[in-house]
Amino acid sequence: MSDSDGFPWEIGVHDAHCHPTDTMASIAGIPEMKATTLTVMATRGQDQDLVLQAAQSINSQAPEGPDRIIPCFGWHPWFSHQIIDDTTGEAKTEGQKEAHYSSVLVIPADDTDFAEFVKHLPEPKPLSSLIAETRERLKQFPKALLDGRDEQITPGSREGRKLSPYKVKIDHQRAILKAQLQLAGEMRRAVSVHSVQAHGTVFDALKELWAGHERVVLSRRARGRNQDAEGAISAEKEDSDGKGQASSTKGSEGGANAIGTRSAEACQQELLPFPPRICMHSYSGPPDQLRQFMAKTNPSDVYFSFSSLINFTGAHARKVGDVIKALPEDRILIESDLHTAGPEMDDLLEDVARQVCGLREWELRSGVQKLADNWKRFVYG
Repeated sequence: MSDSDGFPWEIGVHDAHCHPTDTMASIAGIPEMKATTLTVMATRGQDQDLVLQAAQSINSQAPEGPDRIIPCFGWHPWFSHQIIDDTTGEAKTEGQKEAHYSSVLVIPADDTDFAEFVKHLPEPKPLSSLIAETRERLKQFPKALLDGRDEQITPGSREGRKLSPYKVKIDHQRAILKAQLQLAGEMRRAVSVHSVQAHGTVFDALKELWAGHERVVLSRRARGRNQDAEGAISAEKEDSDGKGQASSTKGSEGGANAIGTRSAEACQQELLPFPPRICMHSYSGPPDQLRQFMAKTNPSDVYFSFSSLINFTGAHARKVGDVIKALPEDRILIESDLHTAGPEMDDLLEDVARQVCGLREWELRSGVQKLADNWKRFVYG
């Protein structure tokens, strides 16, 4: 699409999820792109440093402007078998290569190639090392995100890479996911999560981490009582000293409203085991599953991003409209999910932005502004 189409790039268009480090030659073209910011995902061991280097290189070219790359560190489930969970104190990390891969991969009953397959796999990396390294990278980039995922893997390909017939067991994926989500909570960073055929598993993992930290939702009657109490406190204060300025402080110290206020303040100081904000990347679940992620008691703010490549093609295209229409307008993001930076990525972002604006019946300019505001709130809080 051309500039003559009147797309308002000047507002700011932000790609919530992409993989340009899969094609490192394309990174140099990012400064020439129309998109304002790319949220760039790492997926496996090699990618962590590539994403770091790309962010350092591109962002240093315009140090006074907004970052063109927001780096996201983490491991894709396709590669989670390369991680050995040594955090329980039971796993041995040396000399356990074949035993580890046998325990975390689903091996077909008639398989005869597994032993040969394992020979070509790396020595498994301890989960404790992965978390420690990711923590240091997050410290290096105060705006960086985590990329935590969980999905039921199926045979196929990704950008031309052939996949093996072996699937990573869901329990192992879940352990790696939860460890990364807990790190995000510790560092107060947002997380991009992809769940393919595993929306329930992801929600269950989040629910376990949220337990005991749920937001308090007051009933209408309780809110009414609180308003009456605040009015009475204000009137009493004015009667006693003729000044009403202390009433708001008084209201935050006692009464029903104090529950929510104290919870918010506690969240700023307490080390929490869950991320403050979560993006369900290229969400492909049905509309009725949105309710569990959007419950008012959930202490994380959950966003949903959509891409032309995944959501508006094939079987997913039949339900994406209902999902986008069902979401609150302040929880929608867009992405390219592309492995190459450049004009094609810009085109995909423009296409999905127009699709979302059309489904929501937003005027294009105001819709692009909403999407930009949503991304900034997701990344920066």
